[in-house]
Amino acid sequence: MSVQIHRRQLLGGVGAILSVAFLPGCASLPVIPKRPSPDARAGLSWISHRAGNYLLTVPRVEMGQNIATALKQIACDELGISPDQLRVRLHNTDNIDRVRATVGSESIMEFALPLARACATLRQAMKDGQTSGKLEAIEFPSEQLRSLSGQGQWVGRSPQLEQGLEMVTGQPLYASDVRLPGMVFGRVLRAPAPPEIASSLLAMNEVAARQVKGFVALVRSPHLQMASSEGVGIVAQTPGALDRIEQALQTRWSVQGQSDAQSIQPSIDIDRRMRVRLKRDKYIHNDAIPEGHWDVDLRIDIPIAAHAAIEPRVAVAQMHTDGRLEMWVGSQDVFYQRDVVCRRLGMAEDKVLVHGCRVGGAFGGKTISTVELEAAVLAHEIKTPVKVQWTRAQELLQAFHRPPSSHRVRARLKNGQLDHWSHDFASSHILFTGAVVPAWMQKITDVIGDDGVARGAVFPYKAQAKRTGFDLVRLPVHTGPWRGLGAGPNAFVIESAMDECARVAGLDPIEFRLQHIEEPRLKRVLEQAVASAPPGPQVANGWLHGRGVACGIYKKTSFAAVVADVQVDPVSGEVRVRHMHCAHDCGRVVNPDQVRAQCEGNLVWGLGMVLVESWSTDARNFGESPIPRLTQLPGLSVHLVDHGEPPSGAGETAIVAAGAAIANAVRAATGWRLQQLPLKPADLQCHLKGSS
Repeated sequence: MSVQIHRRQLLGGVGAILSVAFLPGCASLPVIPKRPSPDARAGLSWISHRAGNYLLTVPRVEMGQNIATALKQIACDELGISPDQLRVRLHNTDNIDRVRATVGSESIMEFALPLARACATLRQAMKDGQTSGKLEAIEFPSEQLRSLSGQGQWVGRSPQLEQGLEMVTGQPLYASDVRLPGMVFGRVLRAPAPPEIASSLLAMNEVAARQVKGFVALVRSPHLQMASSEGVGIVAQTPGALDRIEQALQTRWSVQGQSDAQSIQPSIDIDRRMRVRLKRDKYIHNDAIPEGHWDVDLRIDIPIAAHAAIEPRVAVAQMHTDGRLEMWVGSQDVFYQRDVVCRRLGMAEDKVLVHGCRVGGAFGGKTISTVELEAAVLAHEIKTPVKVQWTRAQELLQAFHRPPSSHRVRARLKNGQLDHWSHDFASSHILFTGAVVPAWMQKITDVIGDDGVARGAVFPYKAQAKRTGFDLVRLPVHTGPWRGLGAGPNAFVIESAMDECARVAGLDPIEFRLQHIEEPRLKRVLEQAVASAPPGPQVANGWLHGRGVACGIYKKTSFAAVVADVQVDPVSGEVRVRHMHCAHDCGRVVNPDQVRAQCEGNLVWGLGMVLVESWSTDARNFGESPIPRLTQLPGLSVHLVDHGEPPSGAGETAIVAAGAAIANAVRAATGWRLQQLPLKPADLQCHLKGSS
């Protein structure tokens, strides 16, 4: 039996199932994020006009995508005003109707139209002489909206960034910048193991800790439990004192399990799972395909990877004397933070106010409540404002990460054309992350699957028959949303295999793709990327040169293609990416500079995925869990394709092509196919020596 039900269907059905009180293990249900759909009525809570002053409350979290600037451009066009007439503020849980988490590259795609309609409603009311009172939202057609029909003055331009000057002059914008009178600093200590593994405190030297200068408090509370990990809170007058207190405590822990990469990989080994015929009942394509010889047969493994946001997560919490709790967070969902804190501390919603601050990088990793709950618990216990900021080591060990995945992809050709396509893979949970969803509940969600794991696995090319199926495996390490969810790994596999199919067919990889593409917009970006890339450079000093191409679709609405040029040292196996050309189509472009910036970020993420990124339980810093260095970055050229279609997402699209273009370029230069990420120069070196 194959299951092809989408997550939105699941939330209604599972919500009903989980409400049945007699289900075993249901004594403590997790807090489920609410995802209200934005509409023009909600949009009226985002825009206001009083005494000649316009105010836009941004319904999205600002985390480097500069959505405040883009939404301001839309509002200015609809209101017929200049940017200096519109003040912008970030939202909190009191100054706006509830909005859903800022995820999925959906801010412009889902919020541009409601905002434009709300602003047009306000403009029409003012034109009719209504300057006060409640407005009823007007559902203007898109063609009547200046901002979305190409008739505006500001959409399509790149004005000065909101908060841009404040960023470069060091003004307080982030939760880590918050300073409150009497504020102290907290940290929650845990066993040196991922929170999925059961761990508890065995012993500590509390007497020694209390003697450390700057010691404020030691907090033992069941609310500090994170999944299966017991937490012990320490509070100090300064951040430096926290380190000394932690050292003095000399905590000893009981840890019941193992979580190193070597123990994880066998759990998702796709060949082992296929060999023992573990059933894949989660299918994306499920055509009947006969057994027999395959012209292309690849095994590709992609490891766990951390989000590596430059700003470690941070939160500030303050208990007021009247029993209210106020918080400042760097989270992708301030309403979810309020929901979790209210549930865990037994507080009413009107007693908790959560301010959203600018976030120093998130990429899906700051969607759940971790440091926010820790700060709230500590402040609630000691009745003093507390700032909690994770160390880099905590980020790497306690946060959730991109799940590893193991793929077996096979293809059969007939007369130079794709006949049969088969893609089996195993991975761990993304949308139904184990960081929130307990094991018993995942047995229910696994019936449906996980759209996050499946993202990007839809085969975008013609074939007579297609079969794509996957397994979900709960791991001893928490996994969850990572930029593009499954799209980066899945598209990497697809585009690597397509390159091999082209070689079997004896065709140029570009021509082979063009023959099999059905979606006109995907064909358009591929042709644009190829046309934009000049002839490959001649490489001196004996280095090998290769050019690779890849393309893909993100969430059915955005399209990207990448051409990558690489150099390979035939002696050491070192790979240098020289240039990447990207063509990107996300419909109508609101802010060209910021769309290009998002594409450039995705290109660098693709480079990191291929060349450097991996994770281990021993990693404590970027030296042990590397990210691309500035010296590794190539020239980047981004070409925006805008034919006036409705705007869609830009924040994650180019990752579907970036990594595979590099791998395909290495293949073109050396004849070696990268099948185990990240690329190890020693492996390439061995191939080059063996083929010389």
